[in-house]
Amino acid sequence: MVEAHLDLIAEGDLRPTGERIAERAGISLRTLWTNFKDMETLFEASGAELLRQQDAAWRPISPTLPLAKRIDAYCRQRAKLLQLIAPSARAAQMREPVSAQLRRNRLKHIDRVRDEVEQLFAVELDRAGTGREQLLNAVVAASMWPAWSMLRDGLGLGVDAARAVMARTVAALLAEPVAR
Repeated sequence: MVEAHLDLIAEGDLRPTGERIAERAGISLRTLWTNFKDMETLFEASGAELLRQQDAAWRPISPTLPLAKRIDAYCRQRAKLLQLIAPSARAAQMREPVSAQLRRNRLKHIDRVRDEVEQLFAVELDRAGTGREQLLNAVVAASMWPAWSMLRDGLGLGVDAARAVMARTVAALLAEPVAR
């Protein structure tokens, strides 16, 4: 059922109904709603599946690499993961204003990226002194879905060009942290 939900979204049906999900899953609508009490519980299960897929695709990056190599590896991986979630992120944007679960799902993604940035760029963040939190927030914001969507959907950039812009942004942010 979760797979059917995510498949429909990936195919461009950004607001699949229970009926379409059940049909795709080859089950009755009643079976769908027996397993999920409402769309919010389906969003929760679909969000967990997306996190599982990201976990399977994610590879650790050594924080001991030179800064330029860490930035390159980080942005390559972020581009890959953002492309993985792109259809679901687009769909979630439409429903998030009225879905507490979709907001919780987004916060999980933010927390994961925040943790990764804190570990991977700890030295540069610490050098920022009192501006550490601001720098952390800037790097996270530059490498999350809204920025990626602007590059891909708003500016029409291909994956490689969008990744290069992300890398340039992250590199500029981490080049000389300024305490503010």
